[in-house]
Amino acid sequence: MEFRRINGLPPYVFTIINQLKIEARQAGADVIDLGFGNPDLPSPDIAVEKLQEAAGNPRNHRYSMSRGLPKLREAFCDMYKRRFDVDLDPETEVINTIGAKEGFSHLMWVLLQSGDAALVPSPSYPIHLFAPLFAGAQIREVPLGTGEDFFESLQERFEYSWPRPRVIVLSFPHNPTTTCVDLEYMQRIVDFAREKEVLLVHDLAYADLGFDGYMPPSILQAEGAKDVAVELYSMTKSYSMAGWRVAFMAGNREVVGALAKMKSYLDYGTFQPIQIAATVTMNEAVDYPQEACAIYESRRNTLVDGLARIGWEIEPPKGTMFAWAPIPEPYREMGSVEFCSMLVKEADVALSPGVGFGPGGEGNVRFALIENEQRINQAVRSLNKALPKLA
Repeated sequence: MEFRRINGLPPYVFTIINQLKIEARQAGADVIDLGFGNPDLPSPDIAVEKLQEAAGNPRNHRYSMSRGLPKLREAFCDMYKRRFDVDLDPETEVINTIGAKEGFSHLMWVLLQSGDAALVPSPSYPIHLFAPLFAGAQIREVPLGTGEDFFESLQERFEYSWPRPRVIVLSFPHNPTTTCVDLEYMQRIVDFAREKEVLLVHDLAYADLGFDGYMPPSILQAEGAKDVAVELYSMTKSYSMAGWRVAFMAGNREVVGALAKMKSYLDYGTFQPIQIAATVTMNEAVDYPQEACAIYESRRNTLVDGLARIGWEIEPPKGTMFAWAPIPEPYREMGSVEFCSMLVKEADVALSPGVGFGPGGEGNVRFALIENEQRINQAVRSLNKALPKLA
């Protein structure tokens, strides 16, 4: 049978490493998984308590609202005011989505179709590359990484792209490269978008995971941003609520309204007890994001220091829950999939191959900070034994 949209998809390279990991564990190996970015921290106690309480009420078992409960959107607006000093109208400038991937994917359906083009960073989180493709559009990859001036590349790709791009996808702090920017940088991009009349879609997945005093900015803090930008915010990392699938899109009211119209045909919103629990969590667990950030920063320090001890020097990330590392020179010719496959077999350590984030990621691997310091040190010792050429 012939299928639509999936036939052109490349093999999902992460499944190669995942299968090796499963086989190793079935054989009794203690594989330390620093690959899949699945937060290991427990969700806030208040979230779990309110979920249990709300789930016990039969009235919450009915269909909910695809836009999100009014109190949920109000809590989000209050949180954005506290965190970024951004004023949002909960009725017209915010919508709840069933996770950021769902919101982003359906937004691309609203904005793009066959014959359109979008600019996307390279390498990139896979859905940022493929959601525009699922919508029928072409993507123009903009290099992002060490030695690359992303803004200059962005301007150049925009000017020389045909058809003229309708959307620019952004995500800072960036997964997988961990690239971080300041508000002045955001302002430059917003000014450019206003001049060129192009829409910015910013995925602020790691809004609260900034290290060494760095505070990731919201693009909506930039002057005039609501004219040309929307932003996705997820409770996945900030509140360690990955499986709950609670996210939001905020910003330009026309775009928010368009996504609301699309979603009204597609879903009835997140399970209402989850929305209630998320509302209370944003209102009452206000310190949780900072506590989670401190844990990830400690893990980052452990990983970077440990790798340095064994001769694998990497740039300490300023944000995200990841570290982006060039494959050490003696092993670079292997390529990222072969290198990561070897590490599962020889070191019982799973990492993400850089090529899984697009061709621009080849030559690198991604560490996820999803194990505690003791396990990270154990992984470093295993890597040291499996990589004798580092010495």
